[in-house]
Amino acid sequence: MPKNKPSIVTIPKMNYIAVRGTGNTNEENGYELDITDKRYHHEIYLSDPRKCDVSKLKTVIRHPIKKIK
Repeated sequence: MPKNKPSIVTIPKMNYIAVRGTGNTNEENGYELDITDKRYHHEIYLSDPRKCDVSKLKTVIRHPIKKIK
């Protein structure tokens, strides 16, 4: 269990794109990564490693993007 009590945080509004497959679909669609000192990727764990097999773990990784100028 976490050492600290879980809390709700406010995340600034950002644009995201969901991608399944391979290759860089961002550039093909006019977007580029927008990772800076203030904007990071986010990992969202859908599976609990304490309760399921390692081969069935699922994670969503969200990268901030911006329109290419």
